[in-house]
Amino acid sequence: MVPKIGHLAEIPTFEGSTNRPFRRFNAFITPIPNVKDLRFLNKYFIRYKWQLIWGILFVSASNYFRVLQPQVIRDALDLVVENITLYRQFDGFALQEVFFKELGSILLFFGILVLLLALLMGLFMYYMRQTIVVVSRLIEYDLRKEIFGHYEKLHLAFYKRNNTGDLMSRITEDVSKVRNYLGPGILYGINLVSLFVMVIYAMFSVSWELTLYSLAPIPLLVISIYYVSDLINKRSEVIQRQLAQLNSIAQEVYSGIRVVKSYVQERFMGKYFAAQSEVYKEKALHLARVDAFFFPIMLFMIGASTVITVYIGGLQVVSGKITTGNIAEFVIYVNILTWPVTSIGWIASIVQQAAASQRRINEFLETDPAIQSPVVDPVNLGGAIEFDRVTFVYPDTGTRALEEVSFRLSPGQKMAVVGRTGSGKSSLAELLVRMYDVTEGAIRLDGKDVREMDLANLRRRIGYVPQDVFLFSDTVANNIAFGRADATWSEVHGFAKHSAIYEEIMDLPDGFETMVGERGVTLSGGQKQRISIARALIKRPDIVVLDDCLSAVDTNTEKKILGYLSEDLADKTAIIITHRIYSLLTFDKIIVLDQGRIIEEGTHEELIAKGRILLGYVRKTTLGGRSRCLIFISKNRPCPIL
Repeated sequence: MVPKIGHLAEIPTFEGSTNRPFRRFNAFITPIPNVKDLRFLNKYFIRYKWQLIWGILFVSASNYFRVLQPQVIRDALDLVVENITLYRQFDGFALQEVFFKELGSILLFFGILVLLLALLMGLFMYYMRQTIVVVSRLIEYDLRKEIFGHYEKLHLAFYKRNNTGDLMSRITEDVSKVRNYLGPGILYGINLVSLFVMVIYAMFSVSWELTLYSLAPIPLLVISIYYVSDLINKRSEVIQRQLAQLNSIAQEVYSGIRVVKSYVQERFMGKYFAAQSEVYKEKALHLARVDAFFFPIMLFMIGASTVITVYIGGLQVVSGKITTGNIAEFVIYVNILTWPVTSIGWIASIVQQAAASQRRINEFLETDPAIQSPVVDPVNLGGAIEFDRVTFVYPDTGTRALEEVSFRLSPGQKMAVVGRTGSGKSSLAELLVRMYDVTEGAIRLDGKDVREMDLANLRRRIGYVPQDVFLFSDTVANNIAFGRADATWSEVHGFAKHSAIYEEIMDLPDGFETMVGERGVTLSGGQKQRISIARALIKRPDIVVLDDCLSAVDTNTEKKILGYLSEDLADKTAIIITHRIYSLLTFDKIIVLDQGRIIEEGTHEELIAKGRILLGYVRKTTLGGRSRCLIFISKNRPCPIL
């Protein structure tokens, strides 16, 4: 990635918005905007409904035993207060010691009862985590699997429009944000509602007046949540987008590290990454300031509730409306509500961040693949290929790659496609395997439009070696057998020999078990090309398409590969895209592309008879041998194929 002037301005920021007051007003009247994006998760809730139902029951049971504890403490305290005067009346009598032991035994019973209730509360708390939190992990797994599966279905134009780092961010960071909502967010949300209902009911059963005083600061807390929710949502979404930008920069630098080093741009790219990191830091700090300001306010309001409870409760004790134990009970209730009330802001933040992340996830999940596969029975291909006035315009750039290209190949025929760089050769191959669909015209295999054929079977029956060779970070053997999961060891070795790479593989440290490194970085360009050829041929395809995949091999190696193509694949239809015509391989047809159009077409002899082809020799200086090649010469201007 080359940083452009004004690149940072492309990142949307809430701070720069001109309608900030209006957005804040909307946040006040709509506390949790865009939560509708989370509706996508409803199908997972239905899938795991029984675990969630049990989780809700466990939460309620845990809170029930939690609410009973202050009532036991109230009775114990009232017992002490009521009997303290009686205890003092026995001062100087032997009965006082007996009375003290009895009172101590009763208090010990209350203490054991509180511990028992705490044990039961903890037990059900364990089970509620084992249900709800486990469900969140299961949904996280399902969601990641769904996103990855959808990524694989999307067309090439989608990947050209979106950075790899952004794709990775949505399946990692964004899914983690959603998982926080599914686990802690829902867990503490259910806990908050359940505990509030039980605690407020218990408080009202004692004194509705003291309850209202104790809960007076709560509305202010709710207003604060309403006010801050939109800020959290907007800033969280901006942070996630900036994180995706960081991932994209890092991924591109790592992938192109050899270019970065060869051009001595380490310092420049480091500064650029640091600048983007600074942007991310500032946005993260803005969100942190909101949280840092919000939580102390909530704690202050809880403290205010405690003070009000003690003051108003003391007045009611004096008037005889409640007992001293009720004050202790209310203070404990207020403190029990401390974490749930404090967690309101945290839950709101989790929900808002999850909504922002789910919106980003939905953007891609709602993207329909441009290449659709009809439901038809897969069949083998006979090998007949027909391009009928095919015109193709790249949907992402609008570039016209092919213009009314027409040709026919019978089963078993070989065709060479030559032309200048950018003339549309690779586009022709990509259309054949339906990486894209034609803009106009039709491509037919065995007389049937490729758009009416099963997509997976189509690509399975065509051995396609693209110009951009890609190897996975795996063993050499697994890279060769990638196209066939049931490939035997002997087949892997055999097709490595057909691709003239067997001896070089055996010279590697671990032979076929050698790890090739990310993108095949440990191998040379020619080795990667030949492994990719073996990977295509091991599928035993009906049609072979080679896109300039012999450009990095020497003459002798080229002869071995072409010998296999000429003899063992004599009955297979083959299209070879190249910059030179090989004399070792007889072509039934040669087409020359220029600016997306076929400007010459015919066999070797036909093109030579037209005076458009000059037969010559090109010396391979590296090996000292000669390779017979054809150089295309146009009547009006030279058009070198080499």
